[in-house]
Amino acid sequence: MTGGAAPLEPVIERSTADVVVVGGGVAGLVAALECAKVGLRVTVLERRDELGGCVGRIELDGLTLDSGAESFATRGGAVAELLDSLGLGDEVESPNPAGAWLVMPGKQGRPDAAPLPKTGVLGIPANPLGDDVRRIIGWGGAIRAYGDRLMPILRIGRAHSLGQLVRSRMGQAVLDRLVTPISAGVYSTDPNELDLDVVAPGLNEAMTRAGSLSGGVGQLVEARKAGAAVRGIRGGMHRLVDALERELDRFDVTVVRGVEVTGLERVSADAASGWLVIATTDDGELFVTAPDAVLAASGHVALGLVEAALDGWATSPKPAPDMTSSTWPPAASIELVTLVLDAPDLDAAPRGTGVLVAADTPGVTAKALTHSTAKWSWLAESAGGRHVVRLSYGRAGSSNPLDGRSDAEVAGLALADASLLLGVPLDERMLRASGRTIWRDALSQAALGQRDRVRALEDALAAEPGVEATGSWVAGTGLASVVPHALEVARRIRHRRVHPDGTA
Repeated sequence: MTGGAAPLEPVIERSTADVVVVGGGVAGLVAALECAKVGLRVTVLERRDELGGCVGRIELDGLTLDSGAESFATRGGAVAELLDSLGLGDEVESPNPAGAWLVMPGKQGRPDAAPLPKTGVLGIPANPLGDDVRRIIGWGGAIRAYGDRLMPILRIGRAHSLGQLVRSRMGQAVLDRLVTPISAGVYSTDPNELDLDVVAPGLNEAMTRAGSLSGGVGQLVEARKAGAAVRGIRGGMHRLVDALERELDRFDVTVVRGVEVTGLERVSADAASGWLVIATTDDGELFVTAPDAVLAASGHVALGLVEAALDGWATSPKPAPDMTSSTWPPAASIELVTLVLDAPDLDAAPRGTGVLVAADTPGVTAKALTHSTAKWSWLAESAGGRHVVRLSYGRAGSSNPLDGRSDAEVAGLALADASLLLGVPLDERMLRASGRTIWRDALSQAALGQRDRVRALEDALAAEPGVEATGSWVAGTGLASVVPHALEVARRIRHRRVHPDGTA
């Protein structure tokens, strides 16, 4: 017999639950907590070692910073209510209202910069002839945009593509210089591929009432409620994940990290019998059986599991619905690079709270920059004179420009981009620390046709009760969309699983 230890047999673990949640982002955690509150036994399976998904933390130079979302939209009030319930309501703060800038091609092939107009929606100006608009698109572009006021609105049918609407009503300059940078920064998607009713709800009706696109934008601006459109948490949005994790522990939710979910199968021909979730770990395989499964993983991962489930449905008397991931748009590859700098010239916040970048700006690879210490007073206090900036890379439909680059190369590129975008000389001697956060499966719910795909998916899942899907790829971008959607998913499960007297 030769030397060496015999290979260990793979471990096979089996468990049962009332609800199994695939994905430990905010959507999955919120759905899990709401189910656990009524006594349901919940298991959460997360691929990463850290929970939170796009709401996470990164430690740099002694600072704990947000690695993903750093704010939430106040619309609807669902996020504020969640924070109140978690004891974080008094920690909510508003950002610096100074606003952001735009960097764009200038004269002689050099970049130019100007403050973004504040009276608009997704970059569409309410006043096309305003000084701040003309500063960016010039007199020619402004006069073309003002033609929108003279052009009759077609009152039959609806506009669908944000980009096509802006181009036809206000011209190419507004689209390229004002709308496209915001679309790329917020949705990582070309405005021609964005669904107007998703990204600007109510604008179709408003422009019909006003008789012009700019007039409709003006109505929406006037209708905005007083107060900040976005807010954050003192100390960072990652504190939301910490609070959710504490509550999950309090309600005895089982959280398993570092597992790759590979399959979803119906336990028997009777859908009421439940679902089997199959996962792999470093030690072996994990099988969890539950009457209800929540798919809260990223878009194409969740779709792969749906496809696996659909294969099982083929044996059902009902015809399997036509739903495959190949019919969905490709995911965007997004990367955030965070820099901690010793740069006194940034004390004056020369570009407000950040910068959006026109796609054809020479010499710049990033699509957006946030000057975090200028945006959040609590972070400026914590940083003690240091500056934190975050740069975003990657647009839908193209490979990420940072793919294949080393950490040192990425830090050098981000430093050069930050210097150009902020208009301040920055060099490697000022760089105290840098970090990268990568998402390779960013699927926008705002893309054209996505609402129809989501409806078809939800109809397919509704035909086989016990499987729910949630997360930004079905709910929409941002916590203001994700949280109420996850709550509604949990309510449906509770309705199915909880008796009228409230006992499980």
